[in-house]
Amino acid sequence: MAVPRFVFLDPDGTGAGDWLYAVVEARTGVVYQQQYGGTACRQGQAEGFLVPLFGPDGLTALRELFEKHFRGAGTRNHAWRDEERHRLRGAVGAIHYWASDGTSEQPHALRLDESRIRDADEAWVPVITPDGPAVLVWFNSD
Repeated sequence: MAVPRFVFLDPDGTGAGDWLYAVVEARTGVVYQQQYGGTACRQGQAEGFLVPLFGPDGLTALRELFEKHFRGAGTRNHAWRDEERHRLRGAVGAIHYWASDGTSEQPHALRLDESRIRDADEAWVPVITPDGPAVLVWFNSD
């Protein structure tokens, strides 16, 4: 068994604030680590492969939800109200994941993984992609 490789996304916090990725969960031996949860400064990790995404409207909606509504303090053990779930679902759905079969590409809207909603926090949201379960990550605001 190979020794896992760890990649910390934006290790010094100086990366541009517009990046957005999905870490699709798979046995790759590469573990992506991310600080998330706003000022709560939680540490997460997911093994898989990294997929760059583009969804400026979705990213803006995510930032408004987590940085303004939740005041950047994280959502650990938060009981998500219906309105908050709806906002999160909409923000996630505004981000497209381009799936490819090797000859053509097709955009698919991401879906919030409702079964893992308790893990959702700023810069760390469980989602479903055409390639399987993933974690949606972006620049943590703290």
